[in-house]
Amino acid sequence: MDLSSQRAGLDGVSCSITAGACAAVIGPNGAGKTTFLRLLAGLDIPQTGTVAWKGLSVRDMRLKERARRIAYLSQHEEADPDFLVSEYIQLARLPFEPDAERDRTCCDDAVERCGVRPFLHMPLGQLSGGERQRVMLARCLAQTPELLLLDEPTNHLDLAARTTLLRVVRGLSCTVVAVLHDLSLVSDFADHVLVLRQGRLALQGAADNVLLSADCQSIFGLNIQRAVLEDGTHTLSFQAKL
Repeated sequence: MDLSSQRAGLDGVSCSITAGACAAVIGPNGAGKTTFLRLLAGLDIPQTGTVAWKGLSVRDMRLKERARRIAYLSQHEEADPDFLVSEYIQLARLPFEPDAERDRTCCDDAVERCGVRPFLHMPLGQLSGGERQRVMLARCLAQTPELLLLDEPTNHLDLAARTTLLRVVRGLSCTVVAVLHDLSLVSDFADHVLVLRQGRLALQGAADNVLLSADCQSIFGLNIQRAVLEDGTHTLSFQAKL
């Protein structure tokens, strides 16, 4: 995926993400993270520059073709609360030619991955925030995208559920770009990290290299250090600078 663009809120952002990688987009509030993701999804159009997926301009893709290739989960996904969960997930197959067996397989796989089978016959309006978030992700996975875009996918989830959800996403074969607010989740999830600051791409690279850099720590006002746990594994610790 290649992006070179200028858009209200973003200025001259240029980057490339390897197919099949998991990339995290981080930055302070107002840095332009959601705008960045909307550009990738083709929901916003850059004033200058291009957004391309596998050499194809996202802007020039027909809507149905884009829906076959790219799935997008926003922070505030809106859906009719009376929709049954099963019906909502099945909407993901609308861009494709009807194929009952294939559609059923894709939906069933998404349901199992996201652990939402107990909710299938419930209306969306009766779900908790965390349950609803998992259902929204299941709809995206049933779309079988080549590129999965997630804006704060761990919203409304407890700590264990956050880790589980990102482990599911990490195990997918598609390319994933996720805006993450919780920096402690980034290192285990992302192959590549992009740091936005005031609408510009300030840093990018391997997760630990970026997070442990002096520039990243300055941007977030944090002391970030690598710590060794009792079992010998490594983790990162975060402490506000005084």
